[in-house]
Amino acid sequence: MTSSFSQTGYFRKKNFLGDDELRRLREVVDRFHESWKQENATFYKDKAINSAYLTGPMHLDEEDRTALFQFIGSSKLMNMVTAIMGDGATFMNTQLFFDPVNASQNNYWHRDPQYHLSVSEQQAALSGPNVIHFRIPLRDEPGLELVPGTHTRWDNCEELDVRLERNGRRNHEPLSSAIKVRLDAGDLLIFSANMIHRGLYGMNRLSLDILFCDPVEDLVQFVNEHCLPDENTLSTLEVPDAFSRAIDIKALRRENASQ
Repeated sequence: MTSSFSQTGYFRKKNFLGDDELRRLREVVDRFHESWKQENATFYKDKAINSAYLTGPMHLDEEDRTALFQFIGSSKLMNMVTAIMGDGATFMNTQLFFDPVNASQNNYWHRDPQYHLSVSEQQAALSGPNVIHFRIPLRDEPGLELVPGTHTRWDNCEELDVRLERNGRRNHEPLSSAIKVRLDAGDLLIFSANMIHRGLYGMNRLSLDILFCDPVEDLVQFVNEHCLPDENTLSTLEVPDAFSRAIDIKALRRENASQ
């Protein structure tokens, strides 16, 4: 698994969750999704393809939040996380991916860092700290298209033109270097946020992404403190380390800022 991920930037584990585990997780996520859609009705109708901060207090009660924290901090998931990222893996965020309401809305090629880094910084990030998605589809879905190996190599000319819409190209055009990874409900897809990828719309997809990063302040600054567990909840987790690390780094950042 580790060797395959190192080479390609992704790894798929089929049937990661059993039927009962998947049902319980989907029930919690469905409640979040319905509340989020009501709160963000215009954005959802116009262009949304994902939401975030599922472990925050806005859309779930404490029982459901605790259930999510316990899933993320379970030995089952964290064993996969540490196998890929080592003991320093730090909780970063959760996201939920769904189909756009507008069926004509195009998906698009991207690297996650392109939304806050310049092109030269994106290239430098390929040798920097990691952010990795751990995606669990809650329904069967078309999956993702990925360009293997681009978690450590820069775009070729075609990829850069399409991704950044240069030289008359558009970011939804097909890439000759890409592969499709179909996902079934309960699978686990691990992939680098640095790699070139795009989601495939259709089949009323609903996928939960849990993002972990290396324990670096520049990345942990993006963690929303409202999405972290309190001490009582931490004590109920099988493997609380990824959350504890985020809490500690956030606290140190505040302390340094106050000096």
